[in-house]
Amino acid sequence: MADQKSNAMWGGRFAAGPDAIMEAINASIGFDKRLATQDIAGSRAHAAMLAAQGIITNSDSDAIREGLLTVLSEIETGKFPFSAALEDIHMNVEARLTDLIGEPAGRLHTARSRNDQVALDFRMWVRDQADAAIEGITALIHALLGQAEAGAGWVMPGFTHLQVAQPVTWGHHMMAYVEMFGRDVARFRDARARMNESPLGAAALAGTSFPIDRHATAKALGFDRPAANSLDAVADRDFALEYLSAATICAMHLSRFAEELVIWSSAQFRFVALSDRFSTGSSIMPQKRNPDAAELIRAKIGRIMGAMVGLFTVMKGLPLTYSKDMQEDKEQVFDAADSLMLALAAMEGMVRDMTANRDALSVAAASGFSTATDLADWLVRELGLPFREAHHVTGSLVAMAEKNACDLPDLSLADMQSVHAKITKGVFDVLGVENSVASRTSYGGTAPDQVRQQIARWKEKLK
Repeated sequence: MADQKSNAMWGGRFAAGPDAIMEAINASIGFDKRLATQDIAGSRAHAAMLAAQGIITNSDSDAIREGLLTVLSEIETGKFPFSAALEDIHMNVEARLTDLIGEPAGRLHTARSRNDQVALDFRMWVRDQADAAIEGITALIHALLGQAEAGAGWVMPGFTHLQVAQPVTWGHHMMAYVEMFGRDVARFRDARARMNESPLGAAALAGTSFPIDRHATAKALGFDRPAANSLDAVADRDFALEYLSAATICAMHLSRFAEELVIWSSAQFRFVALSDRFSTGSSIMPQKRNPDAAELIRAKIGRIMGAMVGLFTVMKGLPLTYSKDMQEDKEQVFDAADSLMLALAAMEGMVRDMTANRDALSVAAASGFSTATDLADWLVRELGLPFREAHHVTGSLVAMAEKNACDLPDLSLADMQSVHAKITKGVFDVLGVENSVASRTSYGGTAPDQVRQQIARWKEKLK
């Protein structure tokens, strides 16, 4: 019977198997089977080390390692019979290994515990997800660079408070997100570097009396080193929390950009057209194209941040070392990782496919007195006015333009001189949006040449 096999794995501590409720709350195989690849890789490395150290025979090690490959093949082809009665991926794999090779399978668990085993599997899985996130974000950055390069000189409004502030370029706006997502890559890389220590060999919590070689297993599994403290190795999940933190920040950046795409693709803005691949129609309004992909990306941060808060809450009150609470560490991380990768893929596709409406961007850039700051700067630079006085003069001219229902460049020189007599016709050179963006040549500014320099820097950086 399944319960009898489960009891045997427990070492005979209980006379009868768990009832249905206990089995349901205790079993994790429904979700931790996602760790199968990492579990088998860790077990194969452990078996090889045990043989190298003379703890088990080479023949037993070979049988274990070959048998584990068979188990992996069964899992990958969907032929593996997962059992809830066997609780988790570790017990399921070991039970199947026993079926395949018999007695040698019982030697695999020498000098380790499920505590360091699960810490290893989960750490390796999260490490793989950090790598996947880096790859996904980098692909998105390439898509953004393509947009930035195409529109390095296209003018558009820059906003504060969602009000037109100053003209910028489309390329400059795209490059802002390149910088944000570039920091996200750095965060995942930093987190990966810190998590790259192997907990294998920490055993239950205190290490082991067997003469194991933790450095060998760490190297075999791609870790930089073994974790230095056995208690810490099995007790903490800060590597998962760091991953979730980086994922949450990245999801926040994705959500902000998604919000802009929702706004920009509206009939009121018409800044961009999203492709049919990432839009849907309305069931009753045939004229509509809904930015559903952007809206769903915008919502993903709720799940990802929720996972981070959830895991913090699980871990915050746990004494050292392992508690069964920590079984609740995985599902939310799995869900967050899936959500992040889907959001990244969708955003990359939208960015690659979207078309900017250059004319609409240009018209909007010239609206809302967007060159008022350029006018104030001109008054300081050419007439020597203190900035506060220049600000006041510009405000008066804006009020005049509003009263006349026109924009600043439409005021006559006489109108302007009625506010400040020393204004000359040279002022009109700075009131055009093209001149405005071209003048912002400070490092990191919106001038097209500056944007192209930043694009070139990022292309070199990504080589």
